[in-house]
Amino acid sequence: MSMRWQGGIVKPGFNPLGPQTEETFNTLYSWGSGAQGSLGLGDLISRSSPVQVGSLNTWLKIAAGNYQSLATNNNKELYAWGYNVQGQLGLGDTTKRSSPVQVGALTNWDKVAAGSTSGFSIKTDGTLWAWGRGRDGRLGLGNTTDYSSPVQVGALTDWDQVVSGESHTLATKTDGTLWSWGNGTDGRLGLGDTADRSSPVQVGALATWNSISGGDDFSVATTTDGKLYAWGRNLDGQLGQNNTTDYSSPVQVGALTTWDKVVGARFFSIAVKTDGTLWAWGNNAQGQLGQGNITNRSSPVQVGALTNWSQVAAASHCLATTTDGTLYAWGYNYAGRLGLGDTTNRSSPVQVGALTTWGELPILSQSFFSLALQL
Repeated sequence: MSMRWQGGIVKPGFNPLGPQTEETFNTLYSWGSGAQGSLGLGDLISRSSPVQVGSLNTWLKIAAGNYQSLATNNNKELYAWGYNVQGQLGLGDTTKRSSPVQVGALTNWDKVAAGSTSGFSIKTDGTLWAWGRGRDGRLGLGNTTDYSSPVQVGALTDWDQVVSGESHTLATKTDGTLWSWGNGTDGRLGLGDTADRSSPVQVGALATWNSISGGDDFSVATTTDGKLYAWGRNLDGQLGQNNTTDYSSPVQVGALTTWDKVVGARFFSIAVKTDGTLWAWGNNAQGQLGQGNITNRSSPVQVGALTNWSQVAAASHCLATTTDGTLYAWGYNYAGRLGLGDTTNRSSPVQVGALTTWGELPILSQSFFSLALQL
């Protein structure tokens, strides 16, 4: 089933084992680098296997930045933890936290996204909010100022999805249009040039954008008619164009119309088709393309032979679930971010534990750790 994504993942509330609902009962797990308190476990220790974060079972939506995390629960409360030197936790200061701390007292937070040093959320009223590092205009607030508390981006109330790359941001509205802002180097904003923007600017004229994702210095997206587009830096072939040429406007990847969900990560891309197959391309130095080798690819190649992939998240490593709730990991395994009990890289998908109750994954494009919900 094709579903619209939030932040490069299946739209929050999706349960691969049952019907979609906003009222969920999910526990949160983390693993990988514990630097700056990013795992939310009350310390700075790295973990190479999943560990539950606190005792709550009402987590709903999650996002991971470099070393910081954001999460909402069934009560629409927003929590943050981890690195905070640019105010990216939204707590009104620059003090890091090693356990989840509520952001303010409001109960209308909905979708969340985390950049390398920034945070974003769309509230239930459709307004968009941003905080953290403002360099390059990545917060969309018309300036380059840092903010340690959430600030509304413009006055519109029709925002639908928001995602963040290393230094740029993408968002869609409920009318299906795509908008971008922040660092424009390499053409990653898709606006036909390499200029920075400090306020949202519409990308082209299409109103059919579906799954969107900001990679390290590029962007990828699918449309509701199953087409795949990419733009920005292409040094490692991460745009899937069978070349290494940069593009400053969206360019279709091949001619297929069977693309569903796509994620841009650190110099590579990975996507799920409507038939449940998984495909990857770009940099493969740590085996993150899942091909059993470390050879770069500049066009999409299928990962294994399974046809039941559901969700995928990626940084310099990959996490993916199948429709039966099984979790797999592969790629770079520094600090145990694959959750396999060691720090050995894997170039093919390996199952994480034996559980088949894994739910939502966050976008991980800049992360040195992993998060996931269990049903």
